[in-house]
Amino acid sequence: MVAFGLIGVAINIGAYWFSDRLALAVHRATPLPERDAPQLYQIVGELAARANIPMPPIYLIPSDSPNAFAAGRGPGHAVVAVTRGLLALVDERELRGVLAHELSHVKNRDVLVATIAAGLAGVISSLGHALQWGLLAGGDRREKQGSALASLAWIVVAPLIAMILQLAISRAREYGADEAGARLTNDPNGLADALAKLEAWSAYRPFERPAPATAHLFIVNPLRGAFRGLLSTHPPIEDRIARLHRLDGRIHHEWMPGTPTGIGGFSSIR
Repeated sequence: MVAFGLIGVAINIGAYWFSDRLALAVHRATPLPERDAPQLYQIVGELAARANIPMPPIYLIPSDSPNAFAAGRGPGHAVVAVTRGLLALVDERELRGVLAHELSHVKNRDVLVATIAAGLAGVISSLGHALQWGLLAGGDRREKQGSALASLAWIVVAPLIAMILQLAISRAREYGADEAGARLTNDPNGLADALAKLEAWSAYRPFERPAPATAHLFIVNPLRGAFRGLLSTHPPIEDRIARLHRLDGRIHHEWMPGTPTGIGGFSSIR
C-alpha cells in the first residue's frame, strides 16, 4: 500500500507542477499575440487587476468548438486558453463572464485543490490494490478465507470512493468559480448566457480532440456520449444557469461597482 501510495503521490505532484504545460500541449495551444486580440488582452488585464492576481499568458486552441480553460499551480504560474470557436461565437459581455470564471479558478487555486483530491483518491485506490495483491500472495488458508470477502468488497468499493471524491470536488469547484466569476463582473446573467450558448454550440461542434484527463479544466465539458452524465466532472449546465440567475437577484440587492459590457461579435480569429 505504501508503494502504491508513494507512486500515486509522485504522479499527482508532477501533474500539479506541470499542469499548464501538459494541458497546453495536449490541445496544441499556441501563444496568442496581443496584436491579434487586443480586446481580449484588455478584458483579461482588467479582470486580473480586479481579482488582484498577475495577468496570465493567453493561448489559442485551434478548435472551432467554443470552450476555454485555465491551468497552472497558482496565480503566479497560470495560463488561460481559449478556443477559436469561443472567440468567434460570444460577444464581449459573455466573454467577460467566461474569462472571469477561469480567472476565479486561478485565484482560488483550484488546481491545487484538485491535486490534493487526486492524491487522496490515489491513496484510497492504493489500499484496494494492496489488498488485491495481498489476497493473491499472502496469508494462510484460514486467514484468506476469513478476510477474502471483506477485502474483495473493499477492492470494488475503493475505486468508487476515489472517483466520487474527485467528481464531488470538481463539481463544487465549478459552482464556486461560477459565483466568484459572476461577482467579479457584477453580471451573473452574462456568464449564464455564455454557458447556455457554449453548451448548445458544443453539441453542434464537438471538440475535435477530447482528452478525458483534461476535461475537468474546461468551462463546459468537452466530452460527449458515455463520458457525460453521472461520471461528468461538471455540474449540469441547467443547474449552473439557474444558480447564476438566482445570484443575479441577490446581487441587485447588494452594492457593487458597475461593470462595462459590450455587444456584437467579439473576434474573427481563425
